[in-house]
Amino acid sequence: MKVYKFGGASIRDIERIKQMAVITRSTSSGKTLIVISAMGKTTNALEKVAEAFYDKRREEAITLFNTIKEQHLTIARELLIKEYPQAAEHLSGFFTEIEWLLHDNPVQEYDYYYDQVVCIGEMLSSAIISAYFNQEGIMNKWVDVRDILRTNDTFREAVIDWDISLQRTADTLKPLFGETDIVITQGFIGSTDENESTTLGREGSDYTAAVFANMLGAESITLWKDVAGVMSADPREFPEAVLLKELTYQEMTEIAYNGAKIIHPKTIKPLQDKNIPMYVKCFLDHSLPGTIIKNNN
Repeated sequence: MKVYKFGGASIRDIERIKQMAVITRSTSSGKTLIVISAMGKTTNALEKVAEAFYDKRREEAITLFNTIKEQHLTIARELLIKEYPQAAEHLSGFFTEIEWLLHDNPVQEYDYYYDQVVCIGEMLSSAIISAYFNQEGIMNKWVDVRDILRTNDTFREAVIDWDISLQRTADTLKPLFGETDIVITQGFIGSTDENESTTLGREGSDYTAAVFANMLGAESITLWKDVAGVMSADPREFPEAVLLKELTYQEMTEIAYNGAKIIHPKTIKPLQDKNIPMYVKCFLDHSLPGTIIKNNN
């Protein structure tokens, strides 16, 4: 069992989604869980929808959301042929989630509405990619991560309930691998015991992938990013920066706490606890070695 995570920059347009399929077809073998972020700048756009709604600028919120809706439908139409009608129906359910909310009036705290709106980005991207993979013969099952990861109700910084989430992983997620080699789900989000959507805070998609790697006892996790791997410094500021081909989890934690944005420190602990190696690989050229992060032994 392996876990792959693809971030927003890796799936920001049609060509990159096609590249994602190439990577998956050529590098994954055996059972693979794929964790997907929202496309490109979708999260930022959804934040503007949530802000407009909360400020009671309803028409603006609806207009902004309609733009996001059309962008995703356009990508789906261009990517999908025989899978489009079913995918469009799948997407429609998520659109309706938000449209119902936008026609209501805000009565709760902003963070609650932020999570209900912003989480849709991952749902849309993963649904489109799952349909595209099936169309291309990369057979997979799609699963709503909100049915698996139980959290508390600290909206925007939700904390995972490990006991319940582990049980749901065993009951809901693992059986899917008896039907297919690839399961596609979403990063960054979960849900409360009242089925309210929550988000996991900064770099939540990487964290989601690490949590599932831990719960599934994965042999490895690969973060596919638009960089060659972990560098000794930001190459935009320090041209002499070099690729760090191997790091311990302790070294990676120190680098992260010192300001490196490539991996958030909270992603590391679930992997370190189970001694699961993490690869940071280049999405644009998957033949590059990247960086491996693992324990000393």
